[in-house]
Amino acid sequence: MKIKLHREALLKPLQAVMGVVERRQTLPVLGNVLLVADEQGLSLTATDLEVELVATAAPIIEAFGQITLPARKLMDIVRNLPEGADVSLALSGDRAVITAERSRFTLTTLPASEFPTVEDIGETRPLRLSQADLRQLIEKTHFSMALQDVRYYLNGLLLELEPGRLRAVATDGHRLALGELEGDVPPGDAHQVIVPRKGVQELLRLLEDSDEAVSVELGGNHIRVSLPTLRFTSKLIDGRFPDYQRVIPRVEDRVMHTERNALKQALVRASILSNEKHRGVRFILDRDQLRIQSNNPEQEQADEELSVSYQAEAMEIGFNASYLLDAVNAVDSDRVQMGLVDSNSSTVVEDPNDSRYRYVVMPMRL
Repeated sequence: MKIKLHREALLKPLQAVMGVVERRQTLPVLGNVLLVADEQGLSLTATDLEVELVATAAPIIEAFGQITLPARKLMDIVRNLPEGADVSLALSGDRAVITAERSRFTLTTLPASEFPTVEDIGETRPLRLSQADLRQLIEKTHFSMALQDVRYYLNGLLLELEPGRLRAVATDGHRLALGELEGDVPPGDAHQVIVPRKGVQELLRLLEDSDEAVSVELGGNHIRVSLPTLRFTSKLIDGRFPDYQRVIPRVEDRVMHTERNALKQALVRASILSNEKHRGVRFILDRDQLRIQSNNPEQEQADEELSVSYQAEAMEIGFNASYLLDAVNAVDSDRVQMGLVDSNSSTVVEDPNDSRYRYVVMPMRL
């Protein structure tokens, strides 16, 4: 194996795949990156056995071959080379020699045969959509995923395919985020997969706010997202996601509208004196007026008043301020809408101008 290419042409794919290289590995080869030079060009692969990333480059290939190199050492070498430098990489026995201008580095290698890769993900249901749309769908829902919950199926993001529609749902049992996109979804029965937290975080890192199309394939055990120079593959969580439709309340007349930023700032201020563990705040709603109260074990208290649009009967309800703030922050509009049922039922937070995203927050006893 012998290749030549510019420093930047090697640095970009290296940076793209480094996110899945763990500092502490169960297998030494997982600390390496797989380099394959063949007729298609150069591919760089990294994996942690849950998520796999494959990036491509177009070098001058003088000799085909494949090998694995220490990922972080290779990254540090390439990153610290002079800008615009020409980099040459060649194998010499069980060592790899990297040269650039007056620099020369010799790295240990491990055989490519030891590197675990995912080639075929089985029968898939592919769909195409823009990077920006997929990124927004994940960005506006992922924050409601559970963190290390014993109900392992909550530690990920549900993707649900229906004819003409892709839906994302996340919940930790206390709040729920739901978003949906209309798109070129292949016909067939509804299909659900659960993408693990690490896969979701990597997708957010890789996807750009671009109209460039991406291909999404859902297999039996894997999801694969293909970008122009990058291929992302992640294992799926094997479990059954709860029936999320059951927890979305049916709101009739108790609907409150207010300025999003005013509500956000009032929640931030009130939460300063809330109980640090539960972050509870009390909403006291009356006609066109909202009071937000909080207190803590030190007998300290905060009281905020807001002008709102609300015409239903008066009510009181408690919330976790952090959960409510996450939902309000996900709304893009200048105004926010809250649909209420009673003091013991969840509320639905929405953008009044965008029905694609909904956020459900359970009440708290205060």
